[in-house]
Order: sequence, then structure tokens, then C-alpha cells
Amino acid sequence: MERFVIGTGRCGSTLLSRMLAVSPEMLSIFEFFNGLQDPRRFSREGVSGEDFWNIIAQPHAFVTMVTSRGYPVEEVVYPFDRPGMRYGPRDDLPWILVATLPRMTDDPDHLFEETRRFACAAKHQPVARHYADLFDWWSRQCGRTMWNERSGSGIDYTGDLAALYPEARFVHLHREGEEAALSMREHAAFRLAISIVFDLDPDVDIATALSQIVPEPGRDDPLQRLLERRPDASHFGRFWADQLGRGFRALKDLPPELYFEVRFEDLLLEPVSCLREIATFFELDPDLDGWVERAASLVRGLPPSRREALPQSEADRLRDTCRTGNLLLGRPVER
Repeated sequence: MERFVIGTGRCGSTLLSRMLAVSPEMLSIFEFFNGLQDPRRFSREGVSGEDFWNIIAQPHAFVTMVTSRGYPVEEVVYPFDRPGMRYGPRDDLPWILVATLPRMTDDPDHLFEETRRFACAAKHQPVARHYADLFDWWSRQCGRTMWNERSGSGIDYTGDLAALYPEARFVHLHREGEEAALSMREHAAFRLAISIVFDLDPDVDIATALSQIVPEPGRDDPLQRLLERRPDASHFGRFWADQLGRGFRALKDLPPELYFEVRFEDLLLEPVSCLREIATFFELDPDLDGWVERAASLVRGLPPSRREALPQSEADRLRDTCRTGNLLLGRPVER
């Protein structure tokens, strides 16, 4: 069975992945699909093992733009500063080394080379089969018997995953739109992405800015200016609502038995009961080695509301941009 955790950015899915990883059965695969940029990533066509490796190991320039300027990104867990590591924060880091492999092992460079050998040795086959074979292999390497994949903003390509894996099961974790949007604003990579997507700085030529992946001493650095911006919260609300709109067009086609919905707030307030329900849906043993109770201990309570600290006019704009998304989720909407 293929298992996926989906949601918008900053919905709490990283926490849920960490909780599921406590299960002795489950390998949580972090941030795999959302950083694959090759147009073949969801192709129905077959590719060779070497072509598959090229799809999953390409560097992700956007990550380098942020890390090379000294901004922390919590999803980037590659240990740049550890002695002997192959890559530094200014280097083009292969995507699966950003967060995927470092969550599986203390020696991600070694697993990267082992993964390269495994992937390149594969026969010519559909990319869906390549992914499943790789995920099964990673599970065995980590002593697990099953896997789930979870990427930030995974709801954007739920339809693609469902097309590749018609029997896959999807857990959709969602959070109140206003709080998800404001969490995005505290995240350097999202601030940069939002500024680029909505072209928020008329003094920055986006094409020129994006060509300067790492900062060069003595040169104007428009990306630094974009990273320092704190755009109006409504832009992040619009981005969040747009993600949900795209996702729900795919979710409506999922058979009910393959879809399970969880509120972020419920996961934090009632972690044991939520995890038991998710375990049943994913066909995990909730009683094995007491993992549910240990995973529930990762919860530190509800985070404080950021919305309450907004000026009223900005809060109103944010509420308006989040209205459609909150309605899709069946959440209360203020008038």
C-alpha cells in the first residue's frame, strides 16, 4: 500500500511525519516530491535507472538562495556544519539531501551514494514503479516494513500522486487558514516565494534576482531585500487558499475509503486518539511497542495565535483571503 500525508505549507505535517516515524513499522519520507523539478517527475512514461536518478538528485537552486544568505529553513536538515560533510550552505545541494536522507541516517552522504547505485541499477520502467521500489528499499535499509511520503504543500499535486497510485491512501492534515498563513510569513523560504510569486517589490527585477543564486560580495543583492521583507499577511492567505483550491479539485475524485481528514488542532489536543485513527487508516499496529503514546509526547500544546497580534485592518484582509479555503475545509468563517 502507498501512503501519503498531504496538506498546505505550514499545516503541521512535519510534526505528523515525525510522530508516524516513531512506529517501528513506518518509515516517514520527508520532503521528497515537492522539490523534484524535472518535468518527468509524474510522467506515465518509462525511464531508465540513470534518468530516474537524474530526476531525484537534481540540485534545488531555491534552497541555495536561502541557505547561502544565512537564513535558517527548518526543513533543511542536512548537517552542513558537521566536519567531513560533502556540501556547504553555498553549494548546490541535491534535493534528496535537503531533508529526505538526513531524516533517515546520521550519514546522509553515504546513503546518497548507496541510493545512486540502487537507482542507476534499476531497469527501464515507469517512474511510479521507480519511486515505489526506492521507497521500499529505503524502508528495508532503515529496518521498516512500510513507508509514507510527506512533503510541504503536498496538496498541490495530490491529483498526480493519485494518478500514479490509484490505490494509495491519503491523510489530509489541515490548519486554520489564518494561522497557517502567518506561520508561512515567519518562514524565510515562504517569504521569498511569496514575494516572487506575487511580484511584490517593483524595484526588483525577478529574472535578474533569480540568476544570482548565491550572493556575490560587492554586488547588489535583490534576493536579500526580498528575504528581509515582511509582506502583508493577506498575500500568504491568498497563497494558502490557492493551494487548497487546486488540491480540492483532486480530492473530490478520491474514493472515500482512500481519504482521511485530520485537523491540526485536534492532533495537538487529542494526539493519542488522532494517531490511533490514522494508524487504523494506514493499517499500522497502534499497540506495537507503545509507539502511539511515545509519539504523542512530541506534542507541546497549541502554539499561541499569531492572528491576535495583527492590526485590525491587516487581520480583516487576511480573513477575507482565507475565507474560501476555510469554507472548503468546513471551518467556521467570521463575517
